[in-house]
Amino acid sequence: MYTSIKGIYENGKLTLLEPAPDVEKAEVLITFLQEETPVDPTQKKRVLGGLRRLSHLADKTISIPPDFNEPLDDLKDYM
Repeated sequence: MYTSIKGIYENGKLTLLEPAPDVEKAEVLITFLQEETPVDPTQKKRVLGGLRRLSHLADKTISIPPDFNEPLDDLKDYM
C-alpha cells in the first residue's frame, strides 16, 4: 500500500506537513516537485485568430469528405 504525505525540504531538512502513518518500519520514496514559476503579468496574451496573418495559409481551405464517418476498410476485421 502506498501513502503520500506532503512535506517541505529546506536547507537539508525534511519537515512533514501531516502525521506519518502508524507503521513500525517502511521503505520511503521521496519525490521532489519543482515550484511553479509565477505567471509574468507583462507577458503578452495570445490573440485569437493570430494565425490569419500567415500568408501561406490564408488561401487554404479545409474540406471534409462526405464519407468521413464511414468505417475504414482497414478496420473491418475488428468490427
